[in-house]
Amino acid sequence: MNMHSATETRHLADTITLSDDERQPCEVWTRVMGYHRPVASFNTGKKGEHAERRFFAENRCALGG
Repeated sequence: MNMHSATETRHLADTITLSDDERQPCEVWTRVMGYHRPVASFNTGKKGEHAERRFFAENRCALGG
């Protein structure tokens, strides 16, 4: 296994570029009513609702002592 330092890895990532025809589309899935479905299979309205979703990061509570 070849291990790279963070600097080497960053340098390698900077040198690799792909053209649009070399890229593979990413399929996005989401959980709907307890099961997972690809967003591409949604109807127009549901795709719009998915695009309007907001995400949040829950902070930890500070324990008083």
